Amino acid sequence: MKRSRTAALLLMSSVPLCLTACGDDEATREGLYTSVDACVAQTSDRATCEQAFAKAKADAAENGPRFANRQECAATYDWDRCEERRDSGGHSFFGPMMAGFFVSQMLRNGSVTPGFTGGPAFRNTAGQWQQPDPNDRRTTPGGGAGGYSAYSGGSRAMVPVSATPDRAVTVSRGGFGSSFRGRAGS
Repeated sequence: MKRSRTAALLLMSSVPLCLTACGDDEATREGLYTSVDACVAQTSDRATCEQAFAKAKADAAENGPRFANRQECAATYDWDRCEERRDSGGHSFFGPMMAGFFVSQMLRNGSVTPGFTGGPAFRNTAGQWQQPDPNDRRTTPGGGAGGYSAYSGGSRAMVPVSATPDRAVTVSRGGFGSSFRGRAGS
């Protein structure tokens, strides 16, 4: 009986520590932009917007949808948005042009911390925004993904995006067992 009281007291004393550690003021500011200028208008940070755009453009060739020919690409993306490209291995393929890019920055106590993550965004023929699935870490050649045709260089699965481009950035906060999504800016 004495052990269970001791264990209960130890567990109860650690709960405030866990809640404090999980409750610091960290958030993520995320945005979907169709141009560097639209990003700058929302973030007032030209250097980060230009770097995120450049990173997204490079990532588009490596992680974006890949098709064997323009006709297959045009079945999902508009004909005039499909172009022939080469990946870093020199493999030729058809893929949609990047229609936008994401910028994600960490905020701590209301201030932007150094660094960012970014990535490409694509828009299909139905007008829906998509991005490469961050959980699909396909690095081996062969077999398409997400319904895309097989291509010798592989293709990453795409996931839908619900963000509205060129609007106020979204702020995500993580807490103990819950999350908060809200709008920052106007």
